[in-house]
Amino acid sequence: MRALVVGYGSIGARHARLLRDLKCAVSVVSRREIDHAPRYPTLTAALTQEKPDYVVIANRTSEHAATLHELQAGGFNGPVLVEKPLFDMPDKLPDGIGRNVYVAYNLRFHPALQLLRDRLAGERPVSAHAYVGQYLPSWRPGTDYRASYSAHRAEGGGVLRDLSHELDYLLWLFGDWSAVTAVGGHYSTLEIDSDDVFSVTMTMTRCPVVTVNMNYLDRIGQRRIVINTDARTLRADLVTGTVEVDGMTQRVECDRDQTYLLQHQAILGGDTRSLSTAEEGIGVLRLVEAIEQANIRRAWVSNGNARTV
Repeated sequence: MRALVVGYGSIGARHARLLRDLKCAVSVVSRREIDHAPRYPTLTAALTQEKPDYVVIANRTSEHAATLHELQAGGFNGPVLVEKPLFDMPDKLPDGIGRNVYVAYNLRFHPALQLLRDRLAGERPVSAHAYVGQYLPSWRPGTDYRASYSAHRAEGGGVLRDLSHELDYLLWLFGDWSAVTAVGGHYSTLEIDSDDVFSVTMTMTRCPVVTVNMNYLDRIGQRRIVINTDARTLRADLVTGTVEVDGMTQRVECDRDQTYLLQHQAILGGDTRSLSTAEEGIGVLRLVEAIEQANIRRAWVSNGNARTV
């Protein structure tokens, strides 16, 4: 299997390393010099020389759409994994490529979330609260956070897009949203022009009250969800790898690479059950757009219409 990774920042380097672990022949498209993989300055050159079977798009969010169009123009029709979010704003996929495009919402493969989803089968959720926080300056050791795409709205940064794993897995657990309101923006002293805090409240198909808080400020990273059903309370902590049901705790093993490996294995093995499709990735971006509208209007947004709170 020949794999091509487009972009070689921290996440691109991780994908390349894990694909080598899966015995793929890995090449890279990057502006920087790389010692341990064939490196091409352009995607066109890499497609011509390497003829890859699988492509991972891990460059800046603002470049994803152009990269997909370049793949389509180059005649590539194999599977494509695009780092989240799919785009910075909702957009159309190039004709003929969408059915093979997946979005890298790898938290769907976290065993704690998988177990939580199984435990929700047959339950009636009443309320859910998700929380995610990560201190941006310490997120990528050895790099200046101010130079990262996360720091810049024009490059697809900000917590709504950068931490959109939560929005994706809430849609995965509870179905589509019907109404949303939110408050957020850039409130801290971080030297960024993207949003660093957001609090969102939604009504969803399978859960009437869903809230999610996300930020770039937690000095100790956190990622957790609490769900109340008619019958029980379920808690999952994705950092510690624990699932609690009515006070009974079960621990699951999950290192930093496992969800990425499982995601690649699912794509390479043709098992699409837990993968985020391109259509679902666009659905996340439509929700992001609605959240931003709700924040600006200080209103509830429902199917494109708003009512004053």
